[in-house]
Amino acid sequence: MDVTPDLVRHLAELSRLELDEAEVERMLPELRSLLAYFESLDELDLEGLEELVRPIDSENVLRADVPAPGLGQDEALATAPEREDGFFKLPRVVEEGR
Repeated sequence: MDVTPDLVRHLAELSRLELDEAEVERMLPELRSLLAYFESLDELDLEGLEELVRPIDSENVLRADVPAPGLGQDEALATAPEREDGFFKLPRVVEEGR
């Protein structure tokens, strides 16, 4: 697969990134290098190797998930600078239509 400026622009759009032309040009060799590395993995001889689902044999080292009492709605909203209909009211951070 060839990494073209159009592909970089498309990936940027999907990622919701705004890149100027200088950034698009700077990304080309970086993405080409990354893609070449992943393509080189296809050339590895893996015959006879067992697939690893869990490469490390270990037990769950996390604490037990035990429910604990939490804040009620009134307690949680008590220090909120703004609230509306029992919810925190925050400024809009996402543009309309996206």
